[in-house]
Amino acid sequence: QVQLVESGGGLVQPGGSLRLSCAASGFTLVYSAIGWFRQAPGKEREGVSCSSSSDGSTYYLDSVKGRFTISRDNRKKAVYLQMNSLKPEDTAVYYCAARIAHSRCSRYGYDYPSWGQGTQVTVSS
Repeated sequence: QVQLVESGGGLVQPGGSLRLSCAASGFTLVYSAIGWFRQAPGKEREGVSCSSSSDGSTYYLDSVKGRFTISRDNRKKAVYLQMNSLKPEDTAVYYCAARIAHSRCSRYGYDYPSWGQGTQVTVSS
């Protein structure tokens, strides 16, 4: 059974940092691309970052470039999103998603059939 479980969200002040984790089970992470998405109230879901399994390539949303870093530990079956210099506009529910057996990442949610339940990130003073 495919399962993705996010953790690490919370309340942080502007300029602070959080590290989100996505624990993967039920499929082979080393062969799968993983994406991080977010959805703020009243806004559409957007692709924040993704990690390809084939060549290690990554994608970042323009607004998070230089602040967020995606990484993976295939042995631990986990993918991480390090978020630094957080801004109030980063407030959203963050989801990890998997393209099982597809090595190339995509910025589009419809390319990901498997999703976690999400973790809330709130950036506020």
